Amino acid sequence: MFVDSHCHLDGPRFQKDRDQVLARAQEVGVEAMLVIGNGEGPDDVDCALKLAESVKEGPAIYATVGIHPHEARLAKEEHYARMEQLARNPKVIAWGEMGLDYYYDHSPREIQQQVFVRQMELARAAGLPIIIHCRPSENSEDSWTDCLRLIREHWSGSGLGGVLHCFTGEESHARTALVMGFVISFAGNLTYPKAENIRRVAKVIPMDRMFIETDSPYLAPIPHRGKRNEPAFVVETARQIGELRGMDREEVGRMTSENFYRFFDISLTNPLAVEKSR
Repeated sequence: MFVDSHCHLDGPRFQKDRDQVLARAQEVGVEAMLVIGNGEGPDDVDCALKLAESVKEGPAIYATVGIHPHEARLAKEEHYARMEQLARNPKVIAWGEMGLDYYYDHSPREIQQQVFVRQMELARAAGLPIIIHCRPSENSEDSWTDCLRLIREHWSGSGLGGVLHCFTGEESHARTALVMGFVISFAGNLTYPKAENIRRVAKVIPMDRMFIETDSPYLAPIPHRGKRNEPAFVVETARQIGELRGMDREEVGRMTSENFYRFFDISLTNPLAVEKSR
């Protein structure tokens, strides 16, 4: 069994064949996925929940709500109120992705930080863990320094933890996050030739604190690099982790799936039929 712990299936790139994408995922053993509720921006924060509620067959689909740092400049009070409302739905099991992106700087850094902190406050009130996006500027650790500081100041005492999604940092960043109750999630870029730093971390962090994901439609793993990514390809990330740790991909899939269900307090007895109860 496999769980894709982070994917964006709501957008136009899946509009024509979303049912087939879900069927292909189920065929390779993906039994659940977490669809991220950023959409095209703050006006679209219900996109993942709409998808989760519309799919009646195939893998279990859970949802998040959140404002991505790229669109932080667009955040308004009405968006925060809407997310508070959506977060009450039992299919919404996390808040995000949110955080800091100093690589593209689509929103001013000060605004990114303000929106990040505001969302942590709302997630704490909702009792939801957070999904973190952190990308530094080139050849720098600037966003990591600020992101981990803000988590320490505004979140670490919540006891709710979170996920460092599509991890690209160093071991020191991962271990700091682990101490604060976070899980480290690895995506298809783990398979890229230049991703030695990511593989070093994937090899040493505790297996019970690890997720796997696709970040579909982005970052398709080898041998699919250059194509649209999709949840079925999460098995390649599991295969790479297995090679690093002397395990087969099915064992990696089973362990990371159990991590996902345990972290989000989802029953293991029938994950295809249950929702998180709060």
